[in-house]
Amino acid sequence: MTMKASMGELYGVLTLPEANVPVPLVILSHGFGGNHTGQQDYSDYFVSQGLAAFNFDFCGGGRGSKSAGTMLDMTVLTEAADLNAVIDHFKDDPRFSCIMLWGGSQGGFVSAYVSAQRPADIAAVVLEFPAIVLQDDAKARANEDGTFPETSNVMGNIISHKYNEAAVSFDLYEHIKTYTGPVLILHGDADPIVPLRYSQKAAEVYENASLIVYPGQGHGFTGQSRDDAKAAEVSFLKENAR
Repeated sequence: MTMKASMGELYGVLTLPEANVPVPLVILSHGFGGNHTGQQDYSDYFVSQGLAAFNFDFCGGGRGSKSAGTMLDMTVLTEAADLNAVIDHFKDDPRFSCIMLWGGSQGGFVSAYVSAQRPADIAAVVLEFPAIVLQDDAKARANEDGTFPETSNVMGNIISHKYNEAAVSFDLYEHIKTYTGPVLILHGDADPIVPLRYSQKAAEVYENASLIVYPGQGHGFTGQSRDDAKAAEVSFLKENAR
């Protein structure tokens, strides 16, 4: 299905469980340069456990995205606008008892940002290795005069100065203090992209957060840790559904 968002049409997959409505809806947000297929196994698992799932591509999100736009126009704030558009689309849908957010990496950053914008609309938040480091990474790309290069290559993806400017325009740690609902953060202690300390600080800043650390796991869970993460997340989401 599609809906209007920051750069035009946004594509996503809505899946409903075989259960009486209304049911909780989990909105899944992918990471930098990715698309919805990266967490389709999570979406499928959530649905198998009685939750509805909307798994979507951010506009300008990345390789293989089915949504409008390019990464040259993408920023964390355009992605926040996309996620807000998705929430607005579903928040009054009688099929859903509440809305919960799931975000991985940059999708986790954006989910944290948006849930703090509208805490009353979000029953609970799951963040897998949220890329809070991206604000420090952006600062490191600044020129001596504080401006940013017209374009930058980040992990093989070309972004514009707009991405960096948006990333440094606020302090996420200060922003997320307004979300007082339940938050589950999951992070590997061997993550080479987002050091664990960023999630440890987030867990301290949030009023109601817990942190699960997976030994030896990097930026993306594999094997038994991935299965364990899914199970822990379903338990958390069901416990905190409205």
